[in-house]
Amino acid sequence: MILVTPAPDPSTPDASARALQAPIVFDRTGFSDQELLDVYSALLLPRMIEEKMLILLRQNKISKWFSGIGQEAVAVGTTLALRNDDFIFPLHRNLGVFTTRKMPLERLFCQWQGKREGFTKGRDRSFHFGTLEWRIIGMISHLGAMLGVADGVALASNLDGAERICLAYSGDGGASEGDFHEAVNTAAVWDLPVVFLVENNGYGLSTPSSEQFRCKQFIDKAYGYGIQGIQADGNNVLEMITATRYAAEWARKERRPILLEALTFRMRGHEEASGVKYVPKELLERWAAKDPVANYENFLKESGVLTDAHAERLRAEHKRAIEEGLEKMFATPDISAVTESDELDDVYPSGAAPVVHAAGDLSTAPQKRMIDAISEGLFQAMERDPSLVLMGQDIAEYGGVFKITQGFVERFGKQRVRNTPLCESAIIAAGMGLSLAGKRAMVEMQFADFVSCGFNQIINNLAKTHYRWGHAPRVVVRLPTGAGVAAGPFHSQSTEAFFTHVPGLKVVFPATAFDAKGLMTAALADPGPVLYFEHKKMYRSVQDPTPTEYYTVEIGKARVVLEGSDATVVTYGLGVHWALEAAAAHAGRVEIIDLRTLLPWDQTAVFDSVRKTGKCLVLHEDTYTGGFGAEIAATVGERMFAYLDAPVVRVAALDTPVPFNAVLENQFLPAQRFKTALEKMLAY
Repeated sequence: MILVTPAPDPSTPDASARALQAPIVFDRTGFSDQELLDVYSALLLPRMIEEKMLILLRQNKISKWFSGIGQEAVAVGTTLALRNDDFIFPLHRNLGVFTTRKMPLERLFCQWQGKREGFTKGRDRSFHFGTLEWRIIGMISHLGAMLGVADGVALASNLDGAERICLAYSGDGGASEGDFHEAVNTAAVWDLPVVFLVENNGYGLSTPSSEQFRCKQFIDKAYGYGIQGIQADGNNVLEMITATRYAAEWARKERRPILLEALTFRMRGHEEASGVKYVPKELLERWAAKDPVANYENFLKESGVLTDAHAERLRAEHKRAIEEGLEKMFATPDISAVTESDELDDVYPSGAAPVVHAAGDLSTAPQKRMIDAISEGLFQAMERDPSLVLMGQDIAEYGGVFKITQGFVERFGKQRVRNTPLCESAIIAAGMGLSLAGKRAMVEMQFADFVSCGFNQIINNLAKTHYRWGHAPRVVVRLPTGAGVAAGPFHSQSTEAFFTHVPGLKVVFPATAFDAKGLMTAALADPGPVLYFEHKKMYRSVQDPTPTEYYTVEIGKARVVLEGSDATVVTYGLGVHWALEAAAAHAGRVEIIDLRTLLPWDQTAVFDSVRKTGKCLVLHEDTYTGGFGAEIAATVGERMFAYLDAPVVRVAALDTPVPFNAVLENQFLPAQRFKTALEKMLAY
């Protein structure tokens, strides 16, 4: 049977146009007089702060401002409707979320001005921060990036059997991002209690809605995800409270997501410097008539709930609080330069995974393949830490494409061993959300190549959160990597150098089964995010003595694989085995250093070896240009120049994508070229 669904009639007014035409009608059913006044106070405060900020901006006393004038009812209404332990994920223009949660004004002002007393120590701007104390997780500049994080916090609520939910904001423009689709779809599939709020405010910066999307209203999208949708007048604060209460209770009781669309308008520019010249004057005037603060104030006065005298007293109280907060902020010294160590110390959380030495005589330990060692380390970490949740495509009943998690779901259940939709970004973000809620996550990329689809979450969320506002996501991302298995250009790339440039990440890359297990357990016990690269070709081809008992290998420490006198080879991963093969022809002359950790890498071990041999050759499987070996070579050349008897040499793969044909792939890989380069270096 062929089914055809009609497209919306282009002549039909969209939801925003309908909202503009409809009058604001306040329904006070269920609200006492005092509650109505409390709502007014909460609605008035962010408006008065905004008005003051615009004055200070014109006086050149503050640097930048993202205005939410005209949209206060959305932020205030949603926040009033939630419980205090519910998490909110707001955006630039949701000042009312922060004030309604009664955050100290002076600290907010310090945050906006880049003072050390703000929430990010001057390291980020406006609302780009989180605070677990007030259950608010702010945005980053990449729109949609926090929606998947809300999924993770909501998942933790389900796992804990808690009642808390999440409310995550998206603009209508941000809903065009893939992160919006991934997060809503994942929440629907996993039955997560998230209220996805779309502020439909007419513009994405200067781009009108007609150039952003063709749907007439966002609640139509809910049906496609198999969830419920609800629409409300975003300029009617009572309607926003009522609608949010409905959505929140639905999510809380049914443990399912819901899409809430708030129809409103942005009365000022994306930020003040951009202005609103692109908005028709008539449109601004018509929306100004629907001002959420003025209309609500008039309603209260007409209802006899609010008097002019009460309104003036309230304004005076708010003004006094704002002026006191500003006075404290301006009295706070501007940030002066600090020692470099102060900044560097906040990139990573303090502490490290506890070192657990392998027990017994290693020579009597059973031989294990690398794949089995990884699986065993992961299994034992799951046993030791009940908060650890595994997520990845096909990792549950199927056991993963490489069978590393085979049997895990039978032991730990599908709540902790979770198949995911095909959405790398949302799942990495969910891992961060789990961590914010006190758990730990492991996310498997089916192949390291696919991590490009989750790149933003790793380099901007996982890596920077501790430096920005003091919370390091405890997330391990596993990345099956490498060539040599004739898998072609999209399943064979070495992607480690994508991430060794990013402060805040740790990157490990084992070359033996012993290290594979110990680095896995260490990564899963580390206080911050770790990328764990595991070479597919070595899964079943490499085996060595590996204790069955739990142990760790210290992250950041290299290993001397082979001692020698005449040349140092610095390598990692499959390069260790190429180096061992080549060194066999030069007995006692070649010293091999296996980095094991690429970020941070063990400079001490490398420098000690170079002082001893006077020569350094860097070998890696990744392509030559921009590979991590360039960093090692440059550092050795700079710091060890006085000890070098020959130029530092790099050997790497060809600067091409990884070819599929085995003959071409062997030519691409550096194993043969390395042997020649090593002989030349020894003869130099």
